Amino acid sequence: MRRIPVLLAAVLLAAGCTADPEVETDASGCDPAFTGAIRDWAAAGFSGALAWGDGAGFDCRAASGMAHGATPNADDTVFAIGSISKAFTAAAVLDLVDARTLALDDRAGGLLPGLGGPAADATVEQLLLHTSGIEGEYGEDHRPLERDAAIAMLSGMRSAFEPGTEFLYSNAGYALLALIVDEATGDYRGYLAEEILVVGGERIGGFWDGEPAAPGPRAVGTVDGAPAVENGGFAGPHWALAGNGDLAMTAAELRDWTGALFTGGVVGEDAVDLLLGTRFDNGDGTAEIPGWVSVGPDLFGAPVVTASGGGGDTGHNAVAAWLPETGTTLAVASNGEDVIAGELVDAIAPALIAGEPIPAPEPHAETDPAALRASEGVYTADSGSSYTVTAEDDGLLVAADGADAVAALFASDDFTTEDVAAHEAAVLALLNGETAAGREERDALEAELGAIADVALAGTAAGNGELRTYVRLGTAGGDVLAWYALGEHGDVGAVAVPTEPPAFTLVPTGDGEYRPADPAGADVRVAFEDDLMTVAGPGGGLEARRDA
Repeated sequence: MRRIPVLLAAVLLAAGCTADPEVETDASGCDPAFTGAIRDWAAAGFSGALAWGDGAGFDCRAASGMAHGATPNADDTVFAIGSISKAFTAAAVLDLVDARTLALDDRAGGLLPGLGGPAADATVEQLLLHTSGIEGEYGEDHRPLERDAAIAMLSGMRSAFEPGTEFLYSNAGYALLALIVDEATGDYRGYLAEEILVVGGERIGGFWDGEPAAPGPRAVGTVDGAPAVENGGFAGPHWALAGNGDLAMTAAELRDWTGALFTGGVVGEDAVDLLLGTRFDNGDGTAEIPGWVSVGPDLFGAPVVTASGGGGDTGHNAVAAWLPETGTTLAVASNGEDVIAGELVDAIAPALIAGEPIPAPEPHAETDPAALRASEGVYTADSGSSYTVTAEDDGLLVAADGADAVAALFASDDFTTEDVAAHEAAVLALLNGETAAGREERDALEAELGAIADVALAGTAAGNGELRTYVRLGTAGGDVLAWYALGEHGDVGAVAVPTEPPAFTLVPTGDGEYRPADPAGADVRVAFEDDLMTVAGPGGGLEARRDA
């Protein structure tokens, strides 16, 4: 369930921003009309940088929040851009196609010695469009993976469907493209640095880990509430992230590169035409193009080309978009969890499209320490699900244990109830061994935990822009809680075994109720009266009583 950020058929027509030192914001070249919105969203927790422009003189840049410690984010702060790296890999491949070094219908096995299995039969075009069908586990972020080991791992992958007939988002496919670039040029990283990471004749950005590194001060991300530990020091070898999530740069550099790419400033005009013309129709008004998603005019009133990336162990998120009709380009990068890059864009886009004032995040009232402490305790519902409530400096931390407890607190404008139900069904199918990937996962779990007697749903929430379904694994040694985030075809995208129950931070609304701290989230309200805790929201309602 890969999210496409709701990006802006009219996002850059009149938007701007300004500085507010009270919330650590800084900006230049921006229209004052956007001043209040940037200040409010920064105060609500957006930590990162934004840049947009039209290539003809309009150049607005803004930053807010902290890069690390007492150092604020600024125009020159470097962020990992995650899966937007695929757009750069695609540009490198199309540059080689334009030079007739490669062809779109070349098969990977003919380009990369030693490659076998279904991956060898995939064409360059299928890899670019995520239609090769190859599936399976491919390396781990920030874990050493040698080139030969990467080829062997790719050779062992299965085929999920007849190549070219369906879409299956694949990090492995873009890692294979990076290996093909490496084979064709003799140096994948060198080729990107010298030929692709270039705007106006000047090199921009670089790699998050290893050389050539992205120069400049780096933001430290946030992962599950703690500072990220992967901040560019991983020594490699780097083939696990090569081609699919290895690059870093400033928001302004990402914006400038995006605009240059689509106007022939990175690859030749023939390669740009090939980029825009090579596509797989998703049937919903969007189409895959190499490294990007093309959103048609029927959805937003104007065509948009967009890419997003992030999450993972760097704790960064990023969005890039290009509007073909106006030549306007936007890039947003974030290093916090309160409001990530895609959430900020999603929250303000509808108003921008409608020409209405930019909405401010819902404010929360001053906290009353005594009231927070009075609400502490364990609250149990009739179903046996429970909430553990702990007072913090600025609100209540609520750990939800049980499917209905999680469902009542969790609500999202990005995922529907159908999305959640489908994800939960796919996780159960995976862990019950109904697919080849599921049988492998089940075997791996039982090798570590012992025989698993049963798998029970424990609720679904969102983290880092993805659905996470929690399950209780019944073993001889007791229940083990885990969560799974799945890809499009039920493959494992991310997993934590064991893990703690999902936790939600609540802040006061000022009328005796609390709401989730995420200012971009859906409308959920929580009330405490004597020993009764009541949760009401789009995910349903639940009452729980405090244990004696």
